Amino acid sequence: MLNSDTFWALVALIIFVGIIIAVGGPGMIARALDGRTNRIRTELDEARKAREEAQALLAEYQRRRRDAEAEAQSIVEEARKEARRLTEEANEKLRDMVERRTKSAEAKIAQAEAHATAEIRGRASELAIAAATDILKARVAGATADRLVSDSIETVRQRLN
Repeated sequence: MLNSDTFWALVALIIFVGIIIAVGGPGMIARALDGRTNRIRTELDEARKAREEAQALLAEYQRRRRDAEAEAQSIVEEARKEARRLTEEANEKLRDMVERRTKSAEAKIAQAEAHATAEIRGRASELAIAAATDILKARVAGATADRLVSDSIETVRQRLN
């Protein structure tokens, strides 16, 4: 068995393993594995923290979105209320304006009626006086007639005014 290549390969392997153990190979491997484990653990911790931060940011953005939606809804409702108020105010002003214009037109109509009535009365008075003058002149003659006509005309004028 001393000549066997397998035996010498085994001896070489045992010597090699002995040298690696003597040099501290298992410690280096353990340290390398521990370093890698620590690096993976650190990366996992960082990933966990990043995930928690992302979830916190997501929750914050969702809260802000809800707040913004609520505020937008509030603004829309306020705008609707303001629009209703402005519409009612405009309608009220329109009714007031129509009422004022109607009263103004009615007052102008009444004034025109009064003016027309006064003008008609004046014209009727003038015609009545002229007719009375003509009738009295045709039936009564002389100075007494003139005085009677003048007195009658004056009486009619006083009563009409």
